[in-house]
Amino acid sequence: MMGTSTVVKVGIADMNIVEGGGSIRTSGLGSCVGVVLYDDFLKLAGMVHVMLPHSSIGNETKPNPAKYADTGIAELIGQLRDRGASVKRLQCKMAGGAQMFQFQSKSDVMRIGPRNAEAVKVALSKHGVPVVSEDLGGNKGRTIEFFTSTGILQVRTVNEGTKEL
Repeated sequence: MMGTSTVVKVGIADMNIVEGGGSIRTSGLGSCVGVVLYDDFLKLAGMVHVMLPHSSIGNETKPNPAKYADTGIAELIGQLRDRGASVKRLQCKMAGGAQMFQFQSKSDVMRIGPRNAEAVKVALSKHGVPVVSEDLGGNKGRTIEFFTSTGILQVRTVNEGTKEL
């Protein structure tokens, strides 16, 4: 049984799950998007730290599903379902998707943050998971922590402090 002090960490292009009274945290969200899916009834939450919008842009022989929005969302939903979550009860809170650098080119290729955020929303929509709150865009890094006991996502933004979603 997890205690209230349990903090599950999620790295870049990583995912994990927390149950009970614990929390789950990731840092280093610039253009990446931290996506929390949770079943409030079970106090069960999972987080994926999405780096890139779509697995088709990778050239790995064995791709890491957590790296991409399309595969990461599907994998996380599957893992939560395996632990008893109902897809109908899942909700999403997310943050990140910043445009960390200014480019002269208007090329869509360089807009990784906004593309990540859009790809996450498309993947969630395909699975019927609603986004209940978000903190996306801008040009600053974030750290997020989700608390299963309250359903609150705490977003710490560089030079802007902390807010709760």
